[in-house]
Amino acid sequence: MAKKPTRAHLKNTEGFDRFDDVFNEFQGDTITEMYAVEGHEAAFLFKTASKMQLKLTFLRADIVQFSYTFRHGFSKEPLYALSDNGRVCLNKKADNFNLDLTTDSDSYFFETAKFKVEIKKKDLKIAIFDKNNAQIIADTEGPYFQETIMQGTTDVRCRQAAPEGTAYFGLGDKSTTLNLRGKRFENWCTDAYAYGEKTDPLYRSIPFFYGLNTENTAYGLFFDNSYKTFFDFDSKKTNELEFAAEGGDLTYYFIAGPELLTVAKAYAWLTGVPEMPPMWALGFHQCRWSYFPESRVKEVAQTFRDLEIPCDALYLDIDYMDNYKCFTWNKKHFPNPSALIADLKTLGFQTVVMIDPGIKVEDGYAVFTEGVEKNYFLTRPDGDLMIGQVWPGDSVYPDFTDPEVRAWFGALYKKLYNEDGVSGFWNDMNEPANFKVWNKSIPTDVRHSYENLGASHKKAHNIYGMQMTRSTTEGLSKLQPDKRPFLLTRASYSGGQRYSAVWTGDNVANWTHLAIANRQTQRLNISGFVFSGSDIGGFAEKSTGELMVRWLQLGAFHPFYRVHTAGNNAAGDALEDWETVAKAAAIDRLDQEPWSFGDEFTPLAKAAIELRYRLLPYLYSAFWRHTQDGTPILKPISFAFQNDLKYKENIGGVENEFMFGAHLLISPVVKKGQKKQTLYLPEGHWFDYETGEQYIGNQSITIKTPLSKIPIFVAEGAVIPHYPVQQFVGEKHITTLELKVFYTDNYVETEFYEDEGEGFGYKNKAFSVTQFGLKRLEEELILSRFIDRLTYDSSPDWSTKTDFMVHFYGVPFDVKSVLIDGQSVDFQWVGGVCCVEAPWNFNEISLMI
Repeated sequence: MAKKPTRAHLKNTEGFDRFDDVFNEFQGDTITEMYAVEGHEAAFLFKTASKMQLKLTFLRADIVQFSYTFRHGFSKEPLYALSDNGRVCLNKKADNFNLDLTTDSDSYFFETAKFKVEIKKKDLKIAIFDKNNAQIIADTEGPYFQETIMQGTTDVRCRQAAPEGTAYFGLGDKSTTLNLRGKRFENWCTDAYAYGEKTDPLYRSIPFFYGLNTENTAYGLFFDNSYKTFFDFDSKKTNELEFAAEGGDLTYYFIAGPELLTVAKAYAWLTGVPEMPPMWALGFHQCRWSYFPESRVKEVAQTFRDLEIPCDALYLDIDYMDNYKCFTWNKKHFPNPSALIADLKTLGFQTVVMIDPGIKVEDGYAVFTEGVEKNYFLTRPDGDLMIGQVWPGDSVYPDFTDPEVRAWFGALYKKLYNEDGVSGFWNDMNEPANFKVWNKSIPTDVRHSYENLGASHKKAHNIYGMQMTRSTTEGLSKLQPDKRPFLLTRASYSGGQRYSAVWTGDNVANWTHLAIANRQTQRLNISGFVFSGSDIGGFAEKSTGELMVRWLQLGAFHPFYRVHTAGNNAAGDALEDWETVAKAAAIDRLDQEPWSFGDEFTPLAKAAIELRYRLLPYLYSAFWRHTQDGTPILKPISFAFQNDLKYKENIGGVENEFMFGAHLLISPVVKKGQKKQTLYLPEGHWFDYETGEQYIGNQSITIKTPLSKIPIFVAEGAVIPHYPVQQFVGEKHITTLELKVFYTDNYVETEFYEDEGEGFGYKNKAFSVTQFGLKRLEEELILSRFIDRLTYDSSPDWSTKTDFMVHFYGVPFDVKSVLIDGQSVDFQWVGGVCCVEAPWNFNEISLMI
């Protein structure tokens, strides 16, 4: 007897056949009608002979949305990923651009000033061309959907050509090479402890990638689908890419280039940028699992100050809580938390504490009791509470897709934030994590509100962490409207950068992970998450002095700069005699503070952190530029120098070097014992940041890299502002700002942004933007300065009235005199550097030949 099939295709069944499940497929079908969408000047609906539909919506001249469905109408979506800009333009045309529509017997054609779209009438295949009619992307098959009677939609898919030589970048925190070609990936937010180079999926779901073809044309594609998604960049060597999901509509946005940076800026416009962080959040942060009791916290704080190693924030991990109950304090460890936090602030430290989504199941615990009474926690399909296992043991999970729950949870921070004085928060374990089970999370049939639209966890999983950070940030903003919130998260989704900084998760203390951290943070920056960094020194296992120093040197150029380690943690609340254990652990705690590896390494660790504090005004300016137009703070070299022949020949292959802001090229040492480093300098002239030695670009160079050396190169013409070293942001009233000026034969501008470093006055134009311009004339080198914007000048605390110490590097002629605004002033040469003191309101400094 033939074996009964367990699954059948609908078209192959008939009569009263019975199967475990039956599936049906929908492939691109013939268009039967096309008409403009009412109320939108640049949206069109296509219907086919079957029930498949396509909605085409132009948001701007360089962004178009394709949305396919095989249902009777498109599913309603809360548009979690989109910024306000994106939402407005998607729902009603808000950008002025010309859109031309033409048709022939085979296709419809839509053309903007940036690109042209062709839609095949026969099968809904898409092709997109640039203004020179060169093909950018092309479908290799029509849109595909599969549904089953028992499971609903199980597969939506788009396949496109991946021409030979095209490189692919993006997808956020993937730990692999920068160029994604030849690989396949999965997006499903996952607790990926001690992940490796091939581990996938990881903590975030960022379904956005770039393509860069051999004609040097770049584009972006954002697949806005919160289900588990898959990306295959020609892993089968068939010159084809695929992006797919386990449910939902097939909705994606095409972003035109042709420059990679143009795409990055457009994606930031579409999904949003963060607010300016408090400046202290860009300082150095120290964390471990866990600092307790409070005497240990004070010891760490005092040691930073005694050794004069700058630090702005100390973190309290889960052991600060009472039995891992969020929004509580362990009074054995921390008998008077508000007094501790006040003492830390006296020393210049901000306190950051962890809040997880797992709420302990315990009668009498107010958060649990109220949440149950108001039905704020996730439930199973039959209405029972979804109870998982996290740090507290039995735990329930708030439904952050419910606006009422978000408001409730955000208000729970009140005591910690407003009364105890905590400065910032850390949302961890929010994939959401679930212990004891192999899939590390909660079942996909758990029910969510999904903005009162209703959805299962299959749909809501990837946006869960993002919506938790939304709840937290919105709550903090309501609790202290005049204070900039600081929040760090592990899990997120595209657009989550609007709410929180991120770090790369539970990495490992080894050299491989140092190199991974370098790639991951570059990739996060070009994927919208600029406020990112790694656990410096490694979270799992034991670091070494050399590794720690090299990681601190790399981290000094990551927007988020934090040491974090598990040490030999033995979670204190689980121990009956935690004081005895703490004393035993002190013998070998596997500490990872900057001084923990002995006198040989402490000065080098200190020097790396001090450099970060010197460069804070440069980083702060780069962060502001990102908030204005989406320019990433970190840029892979292939992004910053897309036209350089070296990178065109080795597309995506240069991974170690990156640009930090507009003018600094960083080539971190990521190999053990490396005393020399070979790197390629792009076009132009470059200066060694430390020595001032000048190099001509378009060549590879080899430099010595003793452990004290951070390979930093400055682009010609740059003006780099420096603060004096501070032990914490705001410690000193800065009266003199150092400007390092690097010679050029051309004209180069540098942007320097200032505000108060806290609060939202900058939204009411309480900031200044200074433009420095450097140019060479026949008889002089001129540094000009003008205030582009200045509407707030009453505060003495930021440098609208700060004098300058100007250091000119690489001047190739003897300086006979120096003029400031036409008046001769004294100057001196120190080690080949021309040094000039200038008043805060100078307009022009001229070095005369």
